[in-house]
Amino acid sequence: MQIKLMLGKVTSIKIERKKNIKKKKQTHRGFLFVSCLYKLRSNQTHLLSGFSVLAPAIFSLSVQAATQTTGQMVQFDIKAQRADKALIEYAKQTEQTVVFSYELAKQYDANSVYGFYTQLDALEALLGGTELDAVVDQNGLLSIKLKQINRNDNNMMKLSAVSAAVLPALLAVNSQGVNAAEEVAQEKIEKIAIVGSRVAGRSVEDLPVPVDILSAEALENTGQTEVGRMLQSIAPSFNFSSSAISDGTDALRPATLRGLGPDQTLVLINGKRRHQASIIHINGSVGRGTAGTDMNAIPASAIKRIEVLRDGAAAQYGSDAIAGVINIVLKDGSEGGKAAINYGQYSEGDGETINLDFNKGFALGDDGYLNTTINYRDRAPTNRAGLHGSCQFYGCTELSDGTLLAGDPRELTADRDTFRIGDADSQQFGLTINTGYELGDGELYGFITYSTRENESAAFFRHNANAGGNPVLQDNDATIPLGFLPKINTTIDDISYNFGYKTEFDNDASLDLSYTYGENSIDYTTSDTINASYANFLRYDQGLSAADIRTTIPREAYAYGMELSLQTINIDFTQNFDDYSLAMGAEIRTDEYRILEGNEYAYRDYDTLNGVSIYSGLSGGVGSEDASGGSQGFGGSSPASSVDESRDVISFYVDAEAYVIEDVILSGALRYDNYKGFGDTVNFKLAGNWSITDDISLRGALSSGFRAPSMQQLYFNNVSTQFVVDTNGNLVAEEVGTFRNDSTLAQSLGIPKLKEEKSQNRSLGIVYNVTDNINVTVDYYSIDIDDRIVISDRLGKGLSTSLDAALNSAGAGVGQFFLNGADTETRGVDFVATWNTEGLGGTLDFTLAANFTKTDVVSLFSPAGSSLETVKVEDIFSAEDISIIEEWQPEDRINLSALYQRDDWTVNLSLNRFGEYTVEDGGRQTYGAEILTDVKVNYFVTEDLSVNIGANNLFDVYPDKNEIGNSRSGTIVDASGNTVISSSGVFDYSRRSAPFGFNGAYYYVGAEYRF
Repeated sequence: MQIKLMLGKVTSIKIERKKNIKKKKQTHRGFLFVSCLYKLRSNQTHLLSGFSVLAPAIFSLSVQAATQTTGQMVQFDIKAQRADKALIEYAKQTEQTVVFSYELAKQYDANSVYGFYTQLDALEALLGGTELDAVVDQNGLLSIKLKQINRNDNNMMKLSAVSAAVLPALLAVNSQGVNAAEEVAQEKIEKIAIVGSRVAGRSVEDLPVPVDILSAEALENTGQTEVGRMLQSIAPSFNFSSSAISDGTDALRPATLRGLGPDQTLVLINGKRRHQASIIHINGSVGRGTAGTDMNAIPASAIKRIEVLRDGAAAQYGSDAIAGVINIVLKDGSEGGKAAINYGQYSEGDGETINLDFNKGFALGDDGYLNTTINYRDRAPTNRAGLHGSCQFYGCTELSDGTLLAGDPRELTADRDTFRIGDADSQQFGLTINTGYELGDGELYGFITYSTRENESAAFFRHNANAGGNPVLQDNDATIPLGFLPKINTTIDDISYNFGYKTEFDNDASLDLSYTYGENSIDYTTSDTINASYANFLRYDQGLSAADIRTTIPREAYAYGMELSLQTINIDFTQNFDDYSLAMGAEIRTDEYRILEGNEYAYRDYDTLNGVSIYSGLSGGVGSEDASGGSQGFGGSSPASSVDESRDVISFYVDAEAYVIEDVILSGALRYDNYKGFGDTVNFKLAGNWSITDDISLRGALSSGFRAPSMQQLYFNNVSTQFVVDTNGNLVAEEVGTFRNDSTLAQSLGIPKLKEEKSQNRSLGIVYNVTDNINVTVDYYSIDIDDRIVISDRLGKGLSTSLDAALNSAGAGVGQFFLNGADTETRGVDFVATWNTEGLGGTLDFTLAANFTKTDVVSLFSPAGSSLETVKVEDIFSAEDISIIEEWQPEDRINLSALYQRDDWTVNLSLNRFGEYTVEDGGRQTYGAEILTDVKVNYFVTEDLSVNIGANNLFDVYPDKNEIGNSRSGTIVDASGNTVISSSGVFDYSRRSAPFGFNGAYYYVGAEYRF
């Protein structure tokens, strides 16, 4: 069943098994004309509009006669409701033509039908106890009429008379008459558009570009509780990589499409631009130097479907749509709902997760709906850290074989499980409201989304023998004698709201005016930490004893906060003509970005002033004099780094689609955008779809695109501790300053302002309906990006005299900058095949989907005319920086899934292959391909209550063990030569990139109640 989609409330459904013929005069049987939730315009013109009392809805389908299919078993899930709505559900679930009077059917209440029935048996059960009867005529057309019984109600008598007069004539009408009636009714139906086309009523197969429609059921069948993981499970072109000890990236993972960056995919909610997350990924992870959208801010239980447009669409939707567009469509039911609970944990016994969902639809009189969702998710942390093999205390001696002889007796009993490497501890609450109400000749609509998430992840362990991070006091012992593990606590708040009004005119035109606001904020608090320099301040300035310092030194500090908001006003006009459609519109947008200063304790260096140690020579040879400033693990941001910036954008577009000849659709779009900061840009798109036969179509597109520098890339600046691999292969801490391009340091180096990325997209594909039940699509794509914005390597002193001078003047040892510094080429193929059949006493749906992609950096360059021009380009962009773009994501992803349904049982089995990927992190390691198996079994105990059990990564598959970029490795022996600890390091698995994580098997159970 192909559902017509988008923007807002569904009002037209197309049910088809074969490719529809697209000329308007050849209207295909396949439209479901209904009222109420799926409603016609307010004038309620139906097929038999001449009969004011009788207004039948038409369900028509290009399949064989009903008599050839009514004997087959079909699984039904229809709740008790008004008969007209129940018949609509019946038509959708059977893909059958049904003719009935809307005015007649709405007077009765139908029964619930759940399980496997023949179509006629299901109708009998559905209409049992009513005065309605199902009839199949000699042509196989199925209709609903009144039973031949006595009727006392005058109104019912009138309906009966009209029905008796009209239905025989209706049943005898030939297919041409039905098509003609459909064509009349089409003119009155409110249609909807799929993302990728502004033309209402266009099917996915008609589009000149590939679009995946992922239903709520498909998302739920994955067994995942996060939207990002759900998408990764069923959309191979989508990646949701994990990393560890990467600051805010632990809490908000980067989401990518077709192997490009997180900021090169545009996300929409109900067709409206979604704001980005305020965080920018600056550590070594997938998407380093970019800012994407928080895919987990919307509860999965609030989503009706997700549309994934796998093609460049900047000419249609504006900046960021280089890799494609992800449109999240919210639920819009006016009744019914569900309550669900899910509990699970990993095979290692950690990562315990509880997920609670509640969704309910409410009718706003006869003309509106309000659908609300509440979600709560509590996820405990996971830990896959190796053992701490290096010395934690002073006094170790290296022996000739490289082992370490323990000196301090505490070394022999020290805790070796000191790190926490895995998923963060997380609690999230989400609320979503989606509403619409018919007002005048149009619909007033809107939505609200809100979520708040508390996360706690860990930084690097600071052991006793760490003079900079855990300074020695006057008693010759560290401030925290047994060491400490700093925690990075993040609070992520996300809110958006939208309201608009859409009206349609009698000339098949529509006008949509809307306002959307969105904001994402993140606040960082570092706990279980110390400001090491403050310990020296307490000792030398305040005269405290070592014991007093340990009891009074603060262990927590607010580091800083970031906020990003987006305000958008849209006006969209569409006009449908006989052979073509035209759309045009405008957008006014304001981006705002703020960095909020942290507590002084989080950023201040208390024992250093202007680069000079204040307490030099005061220790008497015992203890520290100069330690690191700021909170260990995650330092704060000073007032000097505060940001409050805004940017205005204005855009205009025109978009057209036309049948140039029979069975050939051509579309074109042109868009103008003007950005405060870098000026304007014009982009185009040309695309086409040629139906060679009813079953084979070719599609292709050519477009230009762009991505404006994000507000974070323009204005983010701070100093953070990053752990990098030195020339000896050791992981060392480094204080790295990130400088915005309009900073004094950047200006002194002649670094120019950032400009937009520019792209060229080309795609060519084929759609082949092999049989009524087998469909195959193959799409090739090519994406060239010029002036790609990348963050430089950590540039230290000694590369050039001008850089040395700039760093000295800024008081920084190492700096990194955002630069237009790379040109890249991406080539790939998407493959999707589906097969729907019957077997094993039930129905079977198979899907094979694959993505093969490769990105190459074809050119690297430094800013012309700047001081960096004299620095070797390989020093500005390291091999690791190039590897992140080219290799850190799998080059192929393949998913094979099977959905089996029989009676009250549903079984979903999925095989996910993650291809090879390579990480460069002080060395190079290629991680082998892995296949993960997911299974979910669902059973309906009653018509409304179901229980489920399942596993993600059933066979406990892990990525290859890590061989590079490790830390805290070593072998320690006691005085007798006995081994105390021997460890290859704490990173058993790559902390930089893990496409499917490294937590192992996850097992869960759940229950759901529908109402």
